Amino acid sequence: MRPEPLTRPRSRRSFLGQLTGGLTLAAAAALRPGLPPAAAAQRTYTNPVYTGSMPDPFVLRHRGVYYAFGTTGGERKADGRVYTVLRSTNLVDWRELGGALVPPSADPAYQYWAPEVAFDRGTFYLYYSVGGKEEEKFEIRVATSRRPEGPYRDNGSKLLDCENNRFTIDAHPFRDTDGRWYMFYARNFLDSEGGAHPGTALVVDRLVGMTKLAGECRVVLRARHPWTLYEADRRMEVYQQTFDWHTIEGAFVRKRGGRYYCFYSGSNWQTPNYGVDYAVADKVTGPYAGQGTEARVLKGVPGKVRGPGHHSIVLGPDGKTEYFVYHAWDEAMKVRQMRIDRLVWTKEGPRLVGPTYTPQPRPALSR
Repeated sequence: MRPEPLTRPRSRRSFLGQLTGGLTLAAAAALRPGLPPAAAAQRTYTNPVYTGSMPDPFVLRHRGVYYAFGTTGGERKADGRVYTVLRSTNLVDWRELGGALVPPSADPAYQYWAPEVAFDRGTFYLYYSVGGKEEEKFEIRVATSRRPEGPYRDNGSKLLDCENNRFTIDAHPFRDTDGRWYMFYARNFLDSEGGAHPGTALVVDRLVGMTKLAGECRVVLRARHPWTLYEADRRMEVYQQTFDWHTIEGAFVRKRGGRYYCFYSGSNWQTPNYGVDYAVADKVTGPYAGQGTEARVLKGVPGKVRGPGHHSIVLGPDGKTEYFVYHAWDEAMKVRQMRIDRLVWTKEGPRLVGPTYTPQPRPALSR
């Protein structure tokens, strides 16, 4: 049964005003006059939580420790590897560990995007996108390690899209409650079937043995609303066509109340329009419905937060509170920095308490 569309949300301003009232009071109490600055700093954090370059941050929580992995693009770390790895015990204070993946090619022309890690039966699997030597050509690959921080080594083959699409990015492995693994990812669509826009959109397939796709891919979401426009009149020579190109990417799935919520980022990652929305399904493979006419979960704040998105979701140290870990541009538009804010579930659907740029209460520790 197709899920019913969600009701129209209240304005974002009124929602956040009501929702963050308690947090604002808590932060104010932590910073009240007379409280030593060191004590106040211990009780709060201010975004970004990592000021270096950390696009597309994925966070794995393993045995009470957090490991964050971020895109390095065409750059290599000092150890020759790719993908920045950070370590933390509280989601706020991070220490860099170096690079995660030994590049499968020595060719410096290759770029490495959007890593995510899954743990299954004693092995850590790093799924990633590599390409950039040819227009719109990226493939998803998998590497393995016995340790969460790596080093990871490629297993020697790419994950084949069921239609052999030349552009596949943003792998998101999802384990359902029955133990089965699925892979959500983004690929290009050139048609406008059913009123969808040409552009990058989301599909899902079943994982076989963690290193192979079953070849049963299904469309999760196509771009259908103006806010997801990536570029108008975009000439793409590889397809010998010009498009009003739309983009939805960066899937991340949560199961709650027996339903599947597929969060995604939309629009152009280089612009203030980039943000996060979601759709809902009763089965992991869909159909998904209820996507928004705007980025309902996360969007920028003019002059404060630019281009937030491509997130992961992780439980805080208390084992209960959910946090969005996402990137946004620094003021000079030089690097995308890592930020965290609390995810809450309302009658209107999931919403972020943020994006914040003032002191916030630190994630609560387990008791």
